[in-house]
Amino acid sequence: MPVGDRRIVDLSHPIVDGMVTYPGLPGPRISTWTSRAASGERLAPGVSFHIAAIDLVANTGTYLDAPFHFHADGPDVAALDLARLVDVPAVVVRAGGARAVGAERLPVAAELAGRAVLVHTGHARHWGSEAYFGPAPHLTRAAVEALLAAGALLVGIDSLNIDDVDDLARPAHQGLLGAGIPIVEHLTALDELPDGEPVRLTVLPAPVRGMGTFPVRAVAVVG
Repeated sequence: MPVGDRRIVDLSHPIVDGMVTYPGLPGPRISTWTSRAASGERLAPGVSFHIAAIDLVANTGTYLDAPFHFHADGPDVAALDLARLVDVPAVVVRAGGARAVGAERLPVAAELAGRAVLVHTGHARHWGSEAYFGPAPHLTRAAVEALLAAGALLVGIDSLNIDDVDDLARPAHQGLLGAGIPIVEHLTALDELPDGEPVRLTVLPAPVRGMGTFPVRAVAVVG
């Protein structure tokens, strides 16, 4: 979507009734609380409104992990530092073809410091199919250590999980969230972010107290 000399790219999957984001987690249930017909009966002629209801687990669609997700003494989604989430300079790491994304795929530390690091694996093309839940790209422990050392502000990936689901130590979640670095999983459209142009990212969850994860609208501004 062009806005003047800039372009806005939506990096989020829409939330749809019954969709499955992660195996074993229930899909959201979207319903009507107040219908247009019911509200129209008590308002002036031609006037009505709709109020919907949604029942979902926090890990639905494109979502953010706050430190509280893995660390009980870490900030929840309502307490996150907005400087890590709003209008943050971003760098896109092209990692197509790799299941284990290692440190060798990352730019030099100076290009990671103070930035949102968005790992583009191409796995989002499988969204909505069984292939999305199969072997999925993830970060290695060495990549996590490099991101920590460089001082990344946020790390996102267009895959099922930023960790290898077979690694019960969960080094990315443990390490990044332990350092106060939010994680965004299930991104999409990273292929629409051009190389060599400035990209700024905004990723905002609703400020719900006591939640370690929550869906977000992740938006990149190019130019």
